[in-house]
Parts: sequence; C-alpha cells; structure tokens
Amino acid sequence: MSDGTAVAGPDGALRCPWALSTPDYVTYHDEEWGRPVHGDDALFERLSLEAFQSGLSWITILRRREGFRAAFAGFEIAKVATFTDADKDRLLADAGIIRNGAKIEATMANARALAEWTPGDLDDLIWSHAPDPAARPAPKTLADVPAVTPESTALSKALKKRGLRFVGPTTAYALMQACGLVDDHLQACVARSAP
Repeated sequence: MSDGTAVAGPDGALRCPWALSTPDYVTYHDEEWGRPVHGDDALFERLSLEAFQSGLSWITILRRREGFRAAFAGFEIAKVATFTDADKDRLLADAGIIRNGAKIEATMANARALAEWTPGDLDDLIWSHAPDPAARPAPKTLADVPAVTPESTALSKALKKRGLRFVGPTTAYALMQACGLVDDHLQACVARSAP
C-alpha cells in the first residue's frame, strides 16, 4: 500500500501512485494529465468527460473516450449544439459511453450555450483561473493535492453564470489538473519535469 508518495513503476521511474494501477493510466499520466490543453472544442471535450466521470472512476471514462468522441461528433461544439431528442435517444442506447440521461442532456445543453459564445471565450475563461505556479509548492504526497481550490470554486461559478451545467468546484478542479492549469504531479514524479 502506498503512503501517497511517488512510486517506482515497472521501468523504475517514480510516478504518482494513482498512475500505476493500469497501463492505460500510465500512458494517460505520462503523456496527457497536467499538460496544457487549449482550444474551445478540446476544452469542451475535457469538461464534458469530467462531468461524465462524476461519481465514477476516471479509468471508466478513459477506456470509453473513443466511444464518447464518436458519439459526440468529436466534441465539436457547433455540431453537438445541433443535437436533437433523437440524438439523445441514440446516446442513451450507445453502450460505448456512460448512458446517464442527466449528463447527456447537460453536455448537449452546454454545447448549445457555448455555441453562443465568441470563439476563444471558453479557452480564455478557463485559463483566466489558472493560479500562479510560483505560489503553489509541488505536492510531496497525494495528501497535499486538494480536491477543490478557491480558483476551481471561482471557475465553477463563472461557468455556471455563463449557463453551463455539471461544472461544480470538484469537477472544475479535475479539469484544471487534467488540462495543465495546475501541476499536481508529485514532486518526485517523472512527469513533473516533462515538457
């Protein structure tokens, strides 16, 4: 059992302990998690997947990500904004995704809301909530990694004010971690120093 500090993987490199439970996690941890993500559609995808993850393990979403991309038109905001009740029925029958009606409706509603925004607004809004990296010491153990921060609470409020759903402070913080607004790789983790 890990004490929450970085753990050596099969290759001997130290990683965040959560990354070593499956090969899928190792790849995601090493190549994606915590790397900067920009672009409205890319951020809409991450926001949508974080909402679907709520109450579930991230691996459940990660293993269905290609199914989600196929089902939701590559998470192109303009395309998802045109989804109809027939699309909702199609999605509810799609075994390649998480078939949660409320989360499907929220994703469709969020796309309709975002389609009204000026291009670049979602990227600007999300990244405006990135904290100063110099003010955040590198976490040494998982106990040093928060679930919610003042910045994620503010981001959640800003997104909700603009009409988005399923964007609570915990979901907003998970988005911030996944999209590189914060670097929560542990201090000894090999991915912390990765470009």
